[in-house]
Amino acid sequence: MAADVARATAGELIGQNAHLSGASFDSRVILPGQLFVPIIADRDGHDYIDGALQAGAGAYLTSRPARGRTAIVVPDTLVALMQLGTWARNKLDSQLENRVIAITGSVGKTSTKDFIAAALGSQFRVTASTRSYNNDQGLPTTILNARDDVECLVLEMGMRGFGEIRRLCDIARPVIGVVTSVVDAHTERVGDIEGVARAKAELPESLDATGTAVLYVDDERVGAMSKLTRASVVTYGESRGADVRIESLHLDDLGRVTARLDTPWGTCEYALGIPGRHMALNAAAAIAVTGVVGADIHLAASALASASMTPMRMQLLTLASGALVLDDSYNANPASMRAALTTLGEIRARRRIAALGLMAELAHPEIEHQRIATMARENSIQVIAVETSLYGVPSRSIDEALVELSDLGEGDVVVVKGSLVAGLERLVERLVN
Repeated sequence: MAADVARATAGELIGQNAHLSGASFDSRVILPGQLFVPIIADRDGHDYIDGALQAGAGAYLTSRPARGRTAIVVPDTLVALMQLGTWARNKLDSQLENRVIAITGSVGKTSTKDFIAAALGSQFRVTASTRSYNNDQGLPTTILNARDDVECLVLEMGMRGFGEIRRLCDIARPVIGVVTSVVDAHTERVGDIEGVARAKAELPESLDATGTAVLYVDDERVGAMSKLTRASVVTYGESRGADVRIESLHLDDLGRVTARLDTPWGTCEYALGIPGRHMALNAAAAIAVTGVVGADIHLAASALASASMTPMRMQLLTLASGALVLDDSYNANPASMRAALTTLGEIRARRRIAALGLMAELAHPEIEHQRIATMARENSIQVIAVETSLYGVPSRSIDEALVELSDLGEGDVVVVKGSLVAGLERLVERLVN
């Protein structure tokens, strides 16, 4: 109810005490009965209140004078949204038990989130972060939109600076924290890779003694986080000492994994529907989480084959010509770019092409882009640089890239990848359509 929102945020209720069902900060996708939360960022979300109401919003937060209908006036709408996330998390506490899982890491966190949701979804009612709802706006919104009978929360946590993950943990109070990796990404605000490690370590540091940190032990910086947490620790990886260890791994002609795991809860096998050797590790993390919550790892492993994966992340598409497009266009950093090129090299093909955009938020962009270009050359991968000259080949517009790709046919494989700001989803859309 709107009155509950007012109490949770110490806001002033204006208008009727409307019944509410969830929340949204995006007026374009708001559902009838949801609370609209206007965020002030590059644009002022207050400008979209009228549109949200027309779309059926049941009420809205505002730090401006109310515009009629049901409003909750607060000093700061983003702070209020985080307060609401905390309130909603507390309401769900008894039915969630130990099944509140947070995932962070420089690479792999979204795919790991998807695999965990699938694994636990084989046995529990799950609400998981959608898209990349992994920040101060997205995480509390995910909690507020959890189904009434939810038994598991699976929450992705991103970071661009120090203190962000700790703040998200204060809202979500995770019981299980998964850290996938630490690489040289998002370094602009934390200085270097050691700064990335310190920022990611805020997740295991936030767990209490009743929790469990699930750590990728093959990454020494992640493994070292075991000394920073009060929680129990379960490790995963390919290393001999990993608690959840990949014993064997095989790839088919499309680069899809079949793997066997040795775990404290027995052995299991899984086959994945998504390409990429590195996906085996993300799936192993999901099995580790399944074991920690006390669920059946074999049911979880079977569910991984049909896991619903977030679009634009290693999504394999087939063109009318028979060519394959590996759509990994949502985001990029040097580690994920190397993984994408490795996957491209492991798919059976007569010709391999990488349509690459900018990798943003790097401390040394020239060096990192050149390293990727070198890797491509060494693996006989043709690079088409889209709207950037950092790869050392001529920059192409989307239209020019499409011309270069106009002769794709059976046996050709193209990976499309860049940071979100590169907008390479436009290239994929035009290739497919």
